[in-house]
Amino acid sequence: MTMEEVDSGRDAMEIDGCEPEGQEKMRENAVPDGFNANYLKVYYGKLFPHSDLFKWMSYGNDGKHPACDQSYIGRREFSFTLADDIYLRFQSFNSVHEMENSIKEKCPFKIDIGPVYSVDPTKRHAYAQSGDNVFTPVERELVFDIDITDYDDVRYCCSGADVCLDCWPLMTVAIKVIDTALRDDFGFNHILWVYSGRRGVHCWVCDGRARRLSNEQRAAIADYFRVYKGNENSQKKVSLVGPALHPFLVRSYTEVLKDFFEEKLLPGQKLFSTEERYKKILEIIPDESITSELRGKWQENRRSSISKEDINAIRWEQLKHILQSGKQKAQGLRRCVEEIVFSYTYPRLDMEVSKHMNHLLKAPFCVHPKTGRVCVPIDPKSCEEFDPTSVPTLSKLLEELNMGGFRADADDEWERTSLGKSVKFFRLSFLQPLLKSCKEEIESAYNAKLQLSKNSLSW
Repeated sequence: MTMEEVDSGRDAMEIDGCEPEGQEKMRENAVPDGFNANYLKVYYGKLFPHSDLFKWMSYGNDGKHPACDQSYIGRREFSFTLADDIYLRFQSFNSVHEMENSIKEKCPFKIDIGPVYSVDPTKRHAYAQSGDNVFTPVERELVFDIDITDYDDVRYCCSGADVCLDCWPLMTVAIKVIDTALRDDFGFNHILWVYSGRRGVHCWVCDGRARRLSNEQRAAIADYFRVYKGNENSQKKVSLVGPALHPFLVRSYTEVLKDFFEEKLLPGQKLFSTEERYKKILEIIPDESITSELRGKWQENRRSSISKEDINAIRWEQLKHILQSGKQKAQGLRRCVEEIVFSYTYPRLDMEVSKHMNHLLKAPFCVHPKTGRVCVPIDPKSCEEFDPTSVPTLSKLLEELNMGGFRADADDEWERTSLGKSVKFFRLSFLQPLLKSCKEEIESAYNAKLQLSKNSLSW
């Protein structure tokens, strides 16, 4: 079977053209792993949720209510990355059919979403020639980008773009901490978490007041989360100052970080198993006498009968006992335990992504070209169950289509593939509540304007 056959345009054909039984059938329907334009054409033609993406980006302005801004979606920037790293910036669409046809025609390897501008981004040059500086971003979701590569100094199972089930929980912790703060501390409701397709997660905060934040306000929110301030050359990456921790940090520590560090990260990454590893932890402690005492104790018993499974927990308890004992009056030393936990577990945000309205971010349901994995939504309520290694891949989805055969008249082919669960979650748990809120906001603003007009006439 070749994907060129798929690309022949005959929607009603089966990819393989035969339906043998059992294992033979599965072998016949198998699609070689990989990522290429022919695979993508099938994906964009049969599975990609064009309509859902368009409805999301319209925020209710695609309706017939007189208060709908019909120009809204046409001022949104889409960016396509084609084969050979060809970039098409400032794409815009006025209808779902226009967007869908463009995606199917160009078959982008990646789709990025930018801000809503003051004017149609495809016509920006015409406005520039007029001399008026009117082409400017006016609205954009508050976004966050968290990448596992920024945790390379605290994970020993993988490095770089590699990720496994031992280090992925660092992303789970990030989702829990950030999501809770966005909802409880800032009052946002419409939040979408998306797997990046390879090594991280993206967050889209879509409430109306989040989309209308200025760059300064975005920077202030990003700074609210800023605890990790070091770099790979810093010995101390976190400094928890002040007589008491901020309630947000206290909640993050007691509800998420502490237990995760002691129950998962400590044994999973074996943080105290070698001198090289525990040396990095001791460097966080500013008192040389304490670090010397612990180092000497651990070097003495490295040939003892303590099992490798127990040594991490034992050494951590020894460190906590010394730092939190009554004789350690200095608050800075007592707080070292918390600083160690925060240094190893607290979310490490790409701050620049969140600060600026014009930053591009990859659209949900894209396919990552390096892994072939689909960028599926993650439910923050059950994010600990998310497994990046079991995410639907392009080849797997095509195999599932093969198993059922192509159907020319089927609009929701994704329902019979492993992508179905993700599309349904996006639609039911995120999109529908969001659009309901947008409709109410549009109607409320319209009624308020009418009332104001009536009041002015009565005068």
